[in-house]
Amino acid sequence: MSSEESPKTFTRAEVAKHNNNLSLWLVIHNKVYDVTKFMEEHPGGEEVLLEMAGKEATESFEDVGHSVDARDLMKEHYIGDIVKSEVTESQETRLFPVNVQDSNKSGSNVSTIIIVLVIAVLSYIFLSGSS
Repeated sequence: MSSEESPKTFTRAEVAKHNNNLSLWLVIHNKVYDVTKFMEEHPGGEEVLLEMAGKEATESFEDVGHSVDARDLMKEHYIGDIVKSEVTESQETRLFPVNVQDSNKSGSNVSTIIIVLVIAVLSYIFLSGSS
């Protein structure tokens, strides 16, 4: 899908028809994903995906705490959005919106650097005072 095209839209009833191992769609944050070809590769196993096939899977997806890599991989399976009249959550209530889930990838590196610096300063003070 090019950036000029608007995303295809689906009703929840349309998504619900894709509820088996031959055609498996999920709804996560009002976006529709076709994960049929991903079932065998899914680290959590096919059963987890089949359990949510054709359904709203946002809560289950977020409860697992998927990695940044898993969220990036979702882009490959994105096929469209839920029609506006059936959207179930607002952008403001998302904990980890799919579009901006990792806008601060360097945040954990900054924390690590600060911790190392604090330990170095405290070690220096401790060692200087004991000589």
